[in-house]
Amino acid sequence: MLKPRSIAILALVASILGLTFAAYSTYDYAEHLDRQIHAIHCSFIPGASASDEADNPCKTALFSPYSAIYRASYWGGVPISLFALGAFSFFAGFAAYLLVASERAPRRALLFLGVLGVTPLLASLVMFFISLTRLHTFCRVCVGIYASSALLGAAAVMALMVHARRARGDVDRRVDPRGETEIASAPAGSPLLPVGWAAALGFCAVLPALVYVAALPDYRPFLASCGKLAVATEPHSALLKIPTARAVQPVTLFEDPLCPSCKAFHERLVDEGVFDKLDVTLVMFPLDDEKDCNWMVDRALHPGACLLSRAVLCGGNERARAILEWSFDNQDDLRELGQKNVSALEKKIGERWGKDVVSCAQDRATVIRLQRNLHYAANNHIPVSTPQMFLGDKRICDEDTDLGLKYTLAQLAPEVLK
Repeated sequence: MLKPRSIAILALVASILGLTFAAYSTYDYAEHLDRQIHAIHCSFIPGASASDEADNPCKTALFSPYSAIYRASYWGGVPISLFALGAFSFFAGFAAYLLVASERAPRRALLFLGVLGVTPLLASLVMFFISLTRLHTFCRVCVGIYASSALLGAAAVMALMVHARRARGDVDRRVDPRGETEIASAPAGSPLLPVGWAAALGFCAVLPALVYVAALPDYRPFLASCGKLAVATEPHSALLKIPTARAVQPVTLFEDPLCPSCKAFHERLVDEGVFDKLDVTLVMFPLDDEKDCNWMVDRALHPGACLLSRAVLCGGNERARAILEWSFDNQDDLRELGQKNVSALEKKIGERWGKDVVSCAQDRATVIRLQRNLHYAANNHIPVSTPQMFLGDKRICDEDTDLGLKYTLAQLAPEVLK
């Protein structure tokens, strides 16, 4: 037979686990407030060392638009994990109370746990669905929070079962120290208790976010501190113009079709509804050491990127975006082909976009056009790193293209968020 003590132990373990995973997620987020790149925890094992991989599922989740709210109001936004941190802290305390009170806990305490103990699980189901349908990957720390929420949800269901049994008049029997059998029935408790507990839960859930926001520094002085375009135009018309639906802000993007950060950046712009409001000038900047390509790199960071960049140029204003997004969507396969067999990469491009695109990408005129893109980058002293973004002639700092993107746009180009 289920006992309040057993339920309290399960709820306490679940809450402590959830609190631990939420704390690691919050810590990783807060580490980036110094506008630098840091390692990110990504393990099912609490306390495991942070991962220094260039890309992992937890990094994808952290830099996604779904990891925080109020991004336009605060640099980086308010991370969702703060609310989990507060909620699990409350449930850990409430479970400890149930454990100490045991059979003496009022029946309404079990009802409260049964009703509101599933709220972290409901939030986790929403985030799980987002990870499945939008991110297409699962952060291990997030999965730890999901599992903790499920355990807490199981404790909540058990609490409802015990409450229902007691409400029907069933009671638990126990033996007192004198050996006499007695009936133990917990009091219902004041009807105001659940109201107070619910208020405490809300306060605990919101408090970490309020403290976080109060501690944020003013990032506005940094937003326009990363330089400007030295050369505004390319004299040979070698750059691409990407048509968009409602362009209201000129922007110049330096991108590599096989760069994972470029893919993530592009997806952020699209997911935020920003890309179609930008008047996009695209500069191809492949980090590839193919002959007659990028002399600024001494080794191929993204093999095959030069060929794909020429294919994007061959797409013209109408198909360039489609070819670029296809390259982003198939980066792993295309990068592997570029590393092993350029002919196979050309065949892959031809199968998807036609032989005319492959012929154009091989043409000497396209090779020269890509060189002009690279010279334009060099003349503007662009770091050998992608992506790079210029709003008008203002360079957006690298750190403001990820966590701080929406805040930066709200400050420098608010019209693209309307």
